[in-house]
Amino acid sequence: MNNELKANLELCARTAVDFTGLYYAFLDNRRDEMGYFYLENAKLTWNGICTYGRKAILQKFVELPSSHHELKTLDALPMPASIVGNQLTTTILVGGIVQYPEQPMCTFTQVFLVTSENDKWKISSDLYRVKQPIN
Repeated sequence: MNNELKANLELCARTAVDFTGLYYAFLDNRRDEMGYFYLENAKLTWNGICTYGRKAILQKFVELPSSHHELKTLDALPMPASIVGNQLTTTILVGGIVQYPEQPMCTFTQVFLVTSENDKWKISSDLYRVKQPIN
């Protein structure tokens, strides 16, 4: 493995850990500030329903019931520069357990496409899916 690839993989791993730590802390405790994580023209697909744009995504989060997420799996991959116009971009894959009030615990998966904007990671695409309840 060449040094550049190794450095990119290490950056992806650090990005995934740092980004998801912040993201789920805000999702579970400071949902009214979730808009800061998204690009202005971002897309959120939440259980099959698409929402476009930072303001609409924030409104979607504010309308959701409170939650507690526990991550069980985390992976990240750098996107080749030639695909994303030489923009530093990472795909983050998450799996875990989510608890909503008065609901059984469920598993969830989430895939983020994050890109660097003004030295901050921002979501351009977000796919979230809740799975069947855990019995």
